[in-house]
Amino acid sequence: MTGTRFDLAIIGAGPGGYVAAIRASQLGLRTAIVEREHLGGVCLNWGCIPTKALLRTSELYQAMRRASAFGLAADNVRFDLVRVVERSRQAAERLSNGVAYLMRKNNVAVIDGTARLMGQGRIAVTSKTGEPLPEIEAAHIIVATGARARTLPGLEPDGRLIWTYREAMVPQSFPNSLLIVGSGAIGIEFASFYRGLGAEVTVVELLPRILPAEDAEISEFARKAFARQGMALRTGTRVERLVKNADTVTARLSKPDGDSEELTASRVVLAIGITGNVEGLGLEQQGVKIENGHIAVDAWCRTGAQGVYAIGDVVGPPWLAHKASHEGVLCVEKIAGVEGVHPLDRNAIPSCTYSAPQVASVGLTEEAAQAAGHALKIGRFPYSANGKAIAQGDAEGMVKTIFDAETGALLGAHIIGAEATELIQGFVIAKTLETTEAELMAAIFPHPTLSEMIGESVLDAYGRALHI
Repeated sequence: MTGTRFDLAIIGAGPGGYVAAIRASQLGLRTAIVEREHLGGVCLNWGCIPTKALLRTSELYQAMRRASAFGLAADNVRFDLVRVVERSRQAAERLSNGVAYLMRKNNVAVIDGTARLMGQGRIAVTSKTGEPLPEIEAAHIIVATGARARTLPGLEPDGRLIWTYREAMVPQSFPNSLLIVGSGAIGIEFASFYRGLGAEVTVVELLPRILPAEDAEISEFARKAFARQGMALRTGTRVERLVKNADTVTARLSKPDGDSEELTASRVVLAIGITGNVEGLGLEQQGVKIENGHIAVDAWCRTGAQGVYAIGDVVGPPWLAHKASHEGVLCVEKIAGVEGVHPLDRNAIPSCTYSAPQVASVGLTEEAAQAAGHALKIGRFPYSANGKAIAQGDAEGMVKTIFDAETGALLGAHIIGAEATELIQGFVIAKTLETTEAELMAAIFPHPTLSEMIGESVLDAYGRALHI
């Protein structure tokens, strides 16, 4: 790094921060990024990427175990846990190195250290060894410090028996049984990984159903699919306390009606949400408002402090990498005065859960659409009626589309099944272009593909489905 004066300084190099830095450089802003741990942030190093590598292993393991269904023989199928974990870490390291290359390519100054706002565009930086580094000055500062796993009193992780997502990704030994607290995307993905490799898995959810942010019909479909795989799903259940034994954990579970029970598992994974990394940054002293553990911002990611912005997980849900990246780009473009910048459309943010089966959605659920006063037309199409799904042996799932009955506007789309996380982008593009049912019906879908189900679900909403 040469010099300490910049047009823009970014605190945090996760998918929000590093993407913001690249876009800023493209727009001619002299940019620095301060990162205290790893380029790529939690998502790349301890979240999105390594978990998908683990889930891919579990998926292939299950496919090999049913090789005979495809006319193949795979005897004595087993897994090497050390190699499984090693592969996931290699994937993370490769992409972290890729981010370092992108920073060099775009002339972004990368500063290893911990940042603190000092006011008037100044940032104090401390090295990893605790030594002060040269102070940074920038006309604009973006806080992109991300978030960490949330804990509750009596459910504190210890890294050995009670895990957060970090320990769950690098187990020293494979647990025979696992209790997962929370059934959002993180909890369900770990449930799928460990169950797929043979662990006895129990998922406990305080709310009445699993994947509570998803459409209720999709949630129920997922519950039945996971139950068939042998997962125990306890909804409407609270974990009152965890008691650590020599090499197991005993949980006290309770229901609203007063019923309670004790359950013992080899390990516990806490997946009860996340809270923003807002401590130690000097935010409050600069007039930045903190609400419920997250930074309050306006539609352009501006905080209450002049020249200070915030993006990504630190500003609250949805806690998604692609949402953070999108916020980073729009924030920088607004700073640079780019014309035609639009605020984030939260109804067009896709949500993906990489379980088996996968779950993906965009827009309103059926319940939310009804609550908003829409008259609805709803289409459904099963994977079991799709030629490609049958041919590849993945015929469990469905596509659900929700339209405004008066205007034909696509309000929401929900998919559960193979490659749902890839298929959802077709609906995301449709929503972004403000597509109606007429354009979707006019679109030609290639055959044989899973994407044909997108078209068929639209046709079904209007009584025109061809293959059911």
